[in-house]
Amino acid sequence: MRKPRASQSLQQILGARIGELALTLRPSSVNVYRSSLRSLLRYLALHHRRIDRLCALRRDPHLLGWVRYLAGQDPPLSKATRLLYLQCVRRLLEDLACSGQYAVRQGLILATDFPRLDQYLPKPLSPEDDRLLQQHLRACDDLASNALLLLRYTGMRIGELLDLPIDCLRHLGEQHWALHVPMGKLHTERWVPVDEQIRELHARLVRLRQGRATAASSNLLLPQPHGHPAAYTALKLALKCAALQAGCSRHITPHQLRHSYASEMVRAGVSLPAVMHLLGHKDIAMTLRYVQVTQNDLQHEYQRARQSMGTLHAIPELPATRTKPEPGGGYHAILKLLHAIRHLLAIYRRRLSDEKPRRSIARLENRLLKISTELDQLTHTQE
Repeated sequence: MRKPRASQSLQQILGARIGELALTLRPSSVNVYRSSLRSLLRYLALHHRRIDRLCALRRDPHLLGWVRYLAGQDPPLSKATRLLYLQCVRRLLEDLACSGQYAVRQGLILATDFPRLDQYLPKPLSPEDDRLLQQHLRACDDLASNALLLLRYTGMRIGELLDLPIDCLRHLGEQHWALHVPMGKLHTERWVPVDEQIRELHARLVRLRQGRATAASSNLLLPQPHGHPAAYTALKLALKCAALQAGCSRHITPHQLRHSYASEMVRAGVSLPAVMHLLGHKDIAMTLRYVQVTQNDLQHEYQRARQSMGTLHAIPELPATRTKPEPGGGYHAILKLLHAIRHLLAIYRRRLSDEKPRRSIARLENRLLKISTELDQLTHTQE
């Protein structure tokens, strides 16, 4: 490994580290690193012009001053952007410190410096807006409308939709079909199960795309003559116009279609881990941000759980427990009752999760078994 020169500036050292990260990171991630470095260098140039060496950086006033600078910019940066900038610069500094080649002070940026992100409620469409929008998109039946319907019915990100190849629809055997969503935002690919309606939607998109001039030279389901950013903007504008023409009560964004899909899946009985995979999330906590749980959902789940609990804990009444003892307390009647009690205790013990009461009940069963054995022997003696 080449030994760093002492004369290297802060910009050269950090820029070189970003160049190394560019070998493994996506271009969009590398751009965030570069933007965060530019922000730090801009602050230092404005307020600490003499700081141009890595070893001269201090937490206070340099990095803490930058944290305050980010929070006070006009126009203000979002908390998410500030968090990304701080995380990127902290990783660069920690990587250089771990390399042992540079004199980097520890703790220049701490986790306590990160802004706490606001936790917003999920934003699915209202049932009425969802119905109006779908009805309008189906009536339009053009390429953009069908693409937005596919977005609504599969829960994909808009970037994933734009990256779909023509042959994304795959037959997995028997009656199972799925859309193959290529490598996306979280460096993962996935299968999204589809029904006959989505298969027909895919077929319409294949037919409609043939009328585009760039269709022959593109293997994408949605041809993009002016590039990915222009196609992204065009779809957002198409959704805005469709919502307005459909008479929706509020402005609608493409990501809200993803929220609606997630909430719809949960209400249909799909488990949260399954919804997490359908959305392409790596963490179920992220999935919970997409799922709207209304009071009606809570009531439905509660009633269903109560019914399941009643079935789970109901101990059946054995015929022997309804048998009246023979007049005079006959041995055979007592033995039947003891057997029934032991059976009920065994059922109850198997349903307990705590080991201590399970052992206690097992000891009671053994005692009853001994009593039954002695009583049975007494019965034979009397006979």
